[in-house]
Amino acid sequence: MDITDIKKMTFIERLQAMELLWDSLLHEDHEIDSPDWHEEILHERKYKIRNGKSAAIPLDKVRKALTR
Repeated sequence: MDITDIKKMTFIERLQAMELLWDSLLHEDHEIDSPDWHEEILHERKYKIRNGKSAAIPLDKVRKALTR
């Protein structure tokens, strides 16, 4: 299968194929290490919050803001 075959599929068929792929990956025991830059960004964000240069926003407030 290649991209041409995928493009021939309907939108629903492609979504279903994606779901099957995600499901197959979820049940694998392989762990993927996060890249080093992920940890660097997390440390930077924690530093900013601790020093009052940034603030965390609760998820429910973010959701409310996005649905307005």
